[in-house]
Amino acid sequence: MRDIFPWTFAVLMIAIGPDSVIAQQIADHPAYIGSDACTDCHAEEAEAWAGSHHQLAWTAPDGDHILGDFSGDTAAPGELQSRFLTGPTGPAIETEGPDGQLATFAVAGVVGIAPLQQYLLETEPGRLQSSDLVWDVEGKRWYDLYPDQDLPAGDGLHWTGPYKNWNGRCAECHATGFEKNYDASTKTYASTQSEIGVGCEACHGPGAAHREWALANGSYDPAQWQHLSETGLTMDFNAGAEAEIQQCAGCHSRREAFAQGNPLPGTPFHDAYRLSPLRPGQYHADGQIRDEVYVYGSFLQSKMYANGVACTDCHNPHTAERVAEGNAVCTQCHSPTGNDRFPSLRPALYDDPSHHFHESGSEGAQCKSCHMIERVYMGIDGRRDHSFRVPRPDLTAETDAPNACNDCHQEKSATWAAKAIAQWYPDSPHRGPHFSQVIAPARQNPVGQIEGLIGIVEHEDLPGIVRASALDLLAEVATPEIAERMIPGLSDPDPLVRAAAIPLQRAAGQTDILSRIVDLLSDPVKSVRIAAAREFLALRVAHMPDSYTRALNSAMTEWQRALYSNADFPEIQMVLAGIGLTTRNMPAALEAFGEAVEMDPQLVQAWTMMVRIHAALGDREAALDTVNRAIAANPEDVSLGLMRADIKG
Repeated sequence: MRDIFPWTFAVLMIAIGPDSVIAQQIADHPAYIGSDACTDCHAEEAEAWAGSHHQLAWTAPDGDHILGDFSGDTAAPGELQSRFLTGPTGPAIETEGPDGQLATFAVAGVVGIAPLQQYLLETEPGRLQSSDLVWDVEGKRWYDLYPDQDLPAGDGLHWTGPYKNWNGRCAECHATGFEKNYDASTKTYASTQSEIGVGCEACHGPGAAHREWALANGSYDPAQWQHLSETGLTMDFNAGAEAEIQQCAGCHSRREAFAQGNPLPGTPFHDAYRLSPLRPGQYHADGQIRDEVYVYGSFLQSKMYANGVACTDCHNPHTAERVAEGNAVCTQCHSPTGNDRFPSLRPALYDDPSHHFHESGSEGAQCKSCHMIERVYMGIDGRRDHSFRVPRPDLTAETDAPNACNDCHQEKSATWAAKAIAQWYPDSPHRGPHFSQVIAPARQNPVGQIEGLIGIVEHEDLPGIVRASALDLLAEVATPEIAERMIPGLSDPDPLVRAAAIPLQRAAGQTDILSRIVDLLSDPVKSVRIAAAREFLALRVAHMPDSYTRALNSAMTEWQRALYSNADFPEIQMVLAGIGLTTRNMPAALEAFGEAVEMDPQLVQAWTMMVRIHAALGDREAALDTVNRAIAANPEDVSLGLMRADIKG
């Protein structure tokens, strides 16, 4: 045993340079060989993949891929009249640059094929930004993704800002073998990838060992590699539905990544990402999609997921299309014959007016219209909710969550829709209590819903993402008694629940929280280990056994790497600044807050904290200079003006 001062780990996390944590330590793996190397043996799959949304997720800016009109016409949207040109080096966009001046940027990459196409512009060597001016493929027009927002140069949400950066925000899901390679010391990118577009190896893993295995010439040595499938790949699609779903979820989810690029295919989701819970603004109180959350979070709520339905039951992964047209996707299982794979599903006639009460062939008779609400993102791109829920218009007034009935019947009330469904299904088992009746009011006042939230957490039949979201709300109002009652969550089978249960223990005393969470530093899932490591920042531990010290060191290092992997994100700089405050390392906190406002000058919270730190340190001049810079970036913010007046005295 030895003395442990955990705050020294936190100081180290901020103080050491990024060079110490650039590369995540992973086992050696085979080399990437490119999709072209796969076509001779996998001709049918390669033909299906060719021209798919996966292949064309990111392409070169040449005539074969660009669909937009670059003839020189002026774009209609916005006060700034951008132009789309074809210059000596190819297509280009003349628009407002990062300094607010009109400039011409060559198109450096093409994103997608339908229903819209975006274009990547290089604002400095290696830094790719996605333009807000995009091409409507069907409407054959240019349009602004954010027509109602005034986003001048210097705003964090300007197309040249950190939130529109391609290298950090988007590229890993549009490329194969991508590495961001952000250097925090120079604030530059040197990103690389095996190939642009979602190729074969993006899902199956690097193919060099698999090729050796397939050649069967004696060159393949399985002992050379660790954790490969029998055919020499890092991802084994024969491992079951859960492994497949987690592989797809890496890109089809709203999450925070732990590394600077693609994890090796086959890496469990929660070892590579932290999934967003059902947060306000992203999800409605009942779990329906609100913002763009990319499928996984909604699918986890479904009975289909709970019963082992996999992505490939409905989608062809090579064409990226559904396996059948219209209701035929659903009637693979939802039919009088049922499906032997899912014995709990009641065989019945679903694709019939006796079930959907709409004219056959009409929009209302489509399964997706009632069970997969559609929301439009990026102006024209409709995405479907994958929670496959039964419409609940009877809850709309109580929870403010939308319902599928009024999506179509907008002229009618939710009460009207609820009465219609009650007439169709007078004895429905789907109209009982719902977690949204607790989540909705708890979002406004969790104190008034403590017992209800605890009930959600303790209801083990509810989806893990729902229970974890209830724990998030409970953490805001936790008491020692609540923390003790939620101890079982720390050993829950679902890593989402375990990770969410950890912050709740802050309400316990130092001794209790240490004894309750120390074992989670060695949890088999990285997202849980990192959640446990975060809690040690505020703990003052005199002694720990060496085994726990090693576990703490390891978990802290994992968290450190995750933070520095996303050091180009303003929100991560805010986390680093918070670590500085917690550990009383004010220079580190000031540095991180400063990085955050340099990236996003509209982060008033960061400016405010910098001013307060300078004032607390007795540096009135620095405080005044900081608040003046904050007001220059945010001239309409009243709170900053009041703060300046207070400093001047």
